[in-house]
Amino acid sequence: MLVDFNKMPDQAKVWIYQADRPFTNVEEKLIRERSQSFIETWAAHGQPLAGSYQLLHHQFLVIAVDESLNGASGCSIDASVGLIRDLQSNLQLDFLDRSKVAFMVDDQVFLHRLTELKQVVAEGVVNENTRLFNNSIDTLGEWKTSWITPARESWMKRYFA
Repeated sequence: MLVDFNKMPDQAKVWIYQADRPFTNVEEKLIRERSQSFIETWAAHGQPLAGSYQLLHHQFLVIAVDESLNGASGCSIDASVGLIRDLQSNLQLDFLDRSKVAFMVDDQVFLHRLTELKQVVAEGVVNENTRLFNNSIDTLGEWKTSWITPARESWMKRYFA
């Protein structure tokens, strides 16, 4: 059951999928169509799930589920990952590569490999005020307050000591 993303409760579970490159307009249209179709029929043990999605910054797909109606099960979570794998296969995108960190600079998303972080900080490419996308958050409430945060207020603070 598709729910308006803005009407989802703060305790809704979220999954943030970061693509390895920006979406084209055609890709965004396809991602919207497939995500909507999936969420409209998303279920756990035959019971409908109240879910929603957002495409953000032409590079992120955020999926949310309100578990107060019905809880997401392992099979229903696997089904959502199936949607992601289908999108990856059809669009030659990688949503599951966790080796890259996304930053926002001048309203543009930039990706850097985890292994390069010391170097990009030393070179001044990323500083303590650079906005970081924290894709490890679990709830919509956290997403609203902590998804995009200054690097100094994230797990990256150790690079600025």
